[in-house]
Amino acid sequence: MKTINRIFYSLLLAGACSFGATAQENQSYFLHTIEKGQSLYSIASMYGISTADIIKLNPGSDDKIYTGHTLRIPRNTNANEQKETYHTIAAGETLYRLTVKYNVSAKEICDANPGLSAANFRVGQVIRIPSVTTTGVSAPATGSDTTVAESNIPGPVESRCRDMHKVKRKETIFSISREYGISDAELIAANPELKGEPKIKKGSFLCIPYPKQAEQAPKVQNIPTDAELFSENKKATERFAVIKAAVVLPFLDGVSKGESARMVEYYEGLLMAVDSLKRTGTSIDLYTYNSGPESASLNSILDKSEMKEMDIIFGPLHQQHIKPLAAFAQKHNTRLVIPFTSKDNTVFQNPSVYQVNTPQSYLYSEVYEHFVRQFPNANIIFIEATQGTKEKAEFIKGLKETLKSRSIPMTSLKEDATVESLQATLRADRENIFVPTSGSNLTLIKILPQLTMLVREHPESRVHLFGYPEWQTYTKDHIEAFFELDTYFYSSFYTNNLLPAAINFTKSYRKWYGKEMDERYPKYGMLGFDTGYFFLKGLSRYGSAFEKSMQDMNLVPIQTGFKFQRVNNWGGFVNKKVFFVRFTKDFELIKLDFD
Repeated sequence: MKTINRIFYSLLLAGACSFGATAQENQSYFLHTIEKGQSLYSIASMYGISTADIIKLNPGSDDKIYTGHTLRIPRNTNANEQKETYHTIAAGETLYRLTVKYNVSAKEICDANPGLSAANFRVGQVIRIPSVTTTGVSAPATGSDTTVAESNIPGPVESRCRDMHKVKRKETIFSISREYGISDAELIAANPELKGEPKIKKGSFLCIPYPKQAEQAPKVQNIPTDAELFSENKKATERFAVIKAAVVLPFLDGVSKGESARMVEYYEGLLMAVDSLKRTGTSIDLYTYNSGPESASLNSILDKSEMKEMDIIFGPLHQQHIKPLAAFAQKHNTRLVIPFTSKDNTVFQNPSVYQVNTPQSYLYSEVYEHFVRQFPNANIIFIEATQGTKEKAEFIKGLKETLKSRSIPMTSLKEDATVESLQATLRADRENIFVPTSGSNLTLIKILPQLTMLVREHPESRVHLFGYPEWQTYTKDHIEAFFELDTYFYSSFYTNNLLPAAINFTKSYRKWYGKEMDERYPKYGMLGFDTGYFFLKGLSRYGSAFEKSMQDMNLVPIQTGFKFQRVNNWGGFVNKKVFFVRFTKDFELIKLDFD
């Protein structure tokens, strides 16, 4: 019997040690639910860690991650460096409970998470919890900024506890604080060991602080709901009588002639948007600054007094200029529209940033979804190119994984395959989609003759060619083949030069500046007009409520589509708009908009 008891107590002790280790481990990470379009890189960028940090806690995540799955994200355990923490909302948690747990106010949480609302405060969401200020204790239950600070005036030494309470079974912070007529925050402030603890140990003693003076004591109220707290901390909408906008781009000084010309064209298109809006009664003050080459500093521009008053900034071009300009925009509550690069990660940490050029992982995710929606009953034939495949390797890999998950059949052929080999891959019961693994013009030149011969010899087969945004540049060279092959390509920008809006803009641009736009795509003059008109019109119409209302804009752009979504609750916005452009056998050009 003694032997059995020894074994039992040994197992109990081992279990307790194991439980303690697990609890400690859980405090070292939090859970992130993967959303559509997120990559390992973008997730790491959100939390200011490396992809290696994530892979270490999630073996195999470097090979593939899946939408809806969770990842363990390591916490920053260095208290000296930690300015905030991240919290994954659990079942039953409310905003009020988080204010108590972390001893911060609802306003501080709302300010740290501009994308958070009562509607999306749900299980699995990750939010940023700001650090408790060192000057006092934040009031958790309201949106007030008031803090309770210790007085520096010397006086008699008095006990801070009016009573000591021995904790009984099933008692909670809430029940004890109500028993003594104090707030949860006051009880936690007097007993710091309670912070973040879900339960109180039976038999422990708690210091019951003296209540505040009667005239200052808050009335005992019901615990506020999420809707009440979010409504209480909602910022009032501000209207702009005059919109102050700045353009920060490299026009002169150490910039290549071609680069400068494209920036000037973008600016010229934006000026046309400003003119159009002014004709409708919108007041805009536009300031223009030359950022110079990438090695140049922006300090002389950012030090200008008027920059602090800007409502919106367009730019920059160079990667090195994004972080200082974004930091400036966040500090002064200014929107920063980045029209060009898609490779910067500042948007994942900065709520002021709008990234117009869609990051690759988000773009591809949208394309895959639209692809399987457009071709639900398809037979996919990948044409393996010999050149230019590295650029599309990630796209092709993701497309194949998506097709496999939907049980859509696929096969591969070399780019020099004969008509007979191509014909052997066709299926009469499905649409046959040929997808080259390269977007280069050289690949098109190699594969188009064989494909056109195939459709001529087998007109009964439903054949399509599917490709890439850069095909817009080669359309003039291959337009007849594109129509004959019922070709599709995806893009976040497109304009049909035969459409009235494009014709009118091109004529106006020629009239204004006495020249034609550069023939490369996207056309920067149209990009300048679209971005300028969308954002300036939105600020004019909705004021500071632009972020909540921009999905209602209902504008038809000339070239660039807009579908901005926040990347997380504390970051900025990425543009997830994607079109499919189709060249039909009836010689029609159709832009397919899936929203």
